[in-house]
Amino acid sequence: MRRHPLSRNFELLQRAAKEERGRPDSVPQARVSRTYEMRPVPEAHALSREELVKLVQFVFLLPRQDSPKVVVFAAAASGNGCSSICAGAAEALAAQVEQPVCVVDSNLRYPSLHLCFDMENRRGLCEALSSEGPIRKYVRKLSAPNLWLLPSGLKSSPVSGTMSYTRLAARISELRQEFSYVLMDSPPINLFSDGIALGQSADGVILVISANSTRRKAARNAKDCLQGAGARLLGVVLNNRTYPIPQAMYDRF
Repeated sequence: MRRHPLSRNFELLQRAAKEERGRPDSVPQARVSRTYEMRPVPEAHALSREELVKLVQFVFLLPRQDSPKVVVFAAAASGNGCSSICAGAAEALAAQVEQPVCVVDSNLRYPSLHLCFDMENRRGLCEALSSEGPIRKYVRKLSAPNLWLLPSGLKSSPVSGTMSYTRLAARISELRQEFSYVLMDSPPINLFSDGIALGQSADGVILVISANSTRRKAARNAKDCLQGAGARLLGVVLNNRTYPIPQAMYDRF
């Protein structure tokens, strides 16, 4: 019997979450305007659909003059579920807006967004940084009508050197012109400097921490590093939160 496509998508996200865990080293809900369904997200490493909708509503869709358009999702440490949250947030945002949305795998050391979306990773951000041609040449269309993916690419390696950072800033600027919203998955802030450079070129950063595993000192250090570099900290997502009291009891108050 042929499996339902959502079951396949759920398995892909679970695999991506498991790979992330094994690496070394949550406003009023907006009405969803799209008719397609968001894929299920693994409970261990991503927020619920409702929480993802509230997250993108708060970050991107509140009526304010400085609403961010290019946002980096960065974990304080490995295994916080940042990649899954970034992928889920991109789908949630694309379901609420008509404008084009692009999700970018900027974690060149341990890329995984292509696994979340069951896409090949033959070329992407790394090739865009080292080669010429419009950024549209490197993005891939996803199943949603207004959602694209820029994977990391085959030549995945850390960004280094002033020239590389300058090229990165130029490509981010190009993404800003081509897409109304850009969500970028970053390496952990406390392990690599890539996320700092991304945050400096973006409109802001969402810091992802994991309940009961991210130490307070690590979270504070990531926050200080971002703010010290001039990056705008938009908020913090507490992932893997547990509820000693059933959620239904919370919802009654």
